[in-house]
Parts: sequence; structure tokens; C-alpha cells
Amino acid sequence: MTDRTIPADGIGMHLYTMRDVLAEDYPGTLKRLAGIGYRTVGVSGRFGHSAPEIRGFADDAGLSIVLEHVGYARMSDDWAGALADVQTLGAQWAVVPSIPSELHSVEGFKTAAAAFTEAGKAARDAGLKLLFHNHGRDFDEVDGQVLYDILLDVDPELLGFELDLYWAVDGGHDPAKLFQEHPGRFPALHVKDMAEDGSWEDVGAGKLDFGAMFAHAESGGVEQYLVEHDKPTDAWHSAERSYRGLTELRY
Repeated sequence: MTDRTIPADGIGMHLYTMRDVLAEDYPGTLKRLAGIGYRTVGVSGRFGHSAPEIRGFADDAGLSIVLEHVGYARMSDDWAGALADVQTLGAQWAVVPSIPSELHSVEGFKTAAAAFTEAGKAARDAGLKLLFHNHGRDFDEVDGQVLYDILLDVDPELLGFELDLYWAVDGGHDPAKLFQEHPGRFPALHVKDMAEDGSWEDVGAGKLDFGAMFAHAESGGVEQYLVEHDKPTDAWHSAERSYRGLTELRY
């Protein structure tokens, strides 16, 4: 443990956390997040707004958009349009947030890996990078094969990862070990804490040892630490508490 802190421009909010208030007031929500201290956001859901509108809201708030979540089906349905929108947002990463449940098998993940390879080439050609966001079951072992490992075998130039720390631990994996074993693959994180009962908690108020994880974040290539809480009772209280948790962390 040292006195290292997360760089201020690396602390962001994944906007899924704020979905209820975004639906009421998208531009106002971004301004208030900036007021708390957040510098970046990850877009998840547009709530009727276009990519140019959301870019304008973020610019007005002084926030940078670093990524957008784009559904798996978009890779075969107007991927070029999806990438153009990510460019419009000013982001650098297009993130597929999940793999359809019917593909949760060894062969299914091999199919997904092939799709990610082709989509990753198009993203690279557009000056972007494709990332995959995990859930716990993506670390399942099926027929002696850890599903997530199939994706890790994709060319690193074509696929990176937005590692959800909560779900990685839930899936039985140590993020610090992933960072060390797969250097440079994890440019973005979902920093989501775990309560004692296994549910979600605000960052710093749960039981996950983020300091131990972040000690190896540089090896993992981490650039963005995006706060997320799947079901906050009060989104603003959670946003403020998690921001403090990240800024006060020493590792």
C-alpha cells in the first residue's frame, strides 16, 4: 500500500447508475455529476436523445464521454452506424455489455469471439477500440473451459475489456491476477462494490479490496475507473458517496 491515488481525470460514472434521473433530466444530471467532481462518463441508454444531443449535454457540463454500451446484436445490424455514433459522442471505446444467454456455452463463446474479431477490425479502422463488459456467469467453467478465457484469446489489438470488478469477483476471479496475467487488456473498469450479503454497495462501503486490485491496475492498462451501482436506493447519494470512496482511496 502506498499513497497513490486515482488520477482525477480517470474517475467517471457509468450512467446506468443514474438511469432514473437521466430519464427526467439528462443535461441536468450530467451537470450535477460534474459538480460532484466526476470528469468522465460511460453512456448506457440515450433516453430519447440522439448522439449529437448527448455530446452537447456532456460538452456543456464539462464532461468527457469515454465509451458507449452497444448491444451485441448491433455488431451484425448497422455496426458502422453504431461506431459512427461512438465517434460523434467523442468516445474511444464501443462496449458490448453482454453476450446473449443462448450463447453461454463453449461453442457460443467461440461464435462470439469470431464476431468480436470482425467487429474489432471495423472499430480499429474507425479509430476506435471494441471492449467487452463481463457479468459473473461469463467466468463459468463449461466442459473444462472458462468461457471468459475464450474471449481473452482474441487478438488484443481487436478486443479489450471493460472489467466489472464486482462481477469478476462474483464469478470467482481476482481482478489483480487478471491485470497481471493479461497486461494492457483492461482500459476501463466498472468500480462496483459488494455488500456483506453479496448485493451491490457504494464504492468504499463494501467488502471488495480495491486497493489490492488497483495496485496492479497499471499492468492491466487501466485508464478509466467508472463508478457503477446496479440498484441504488438514492442515485445521488450513491454517486456522491462512491466519488468520495474513489478519491479517498490510497493504494
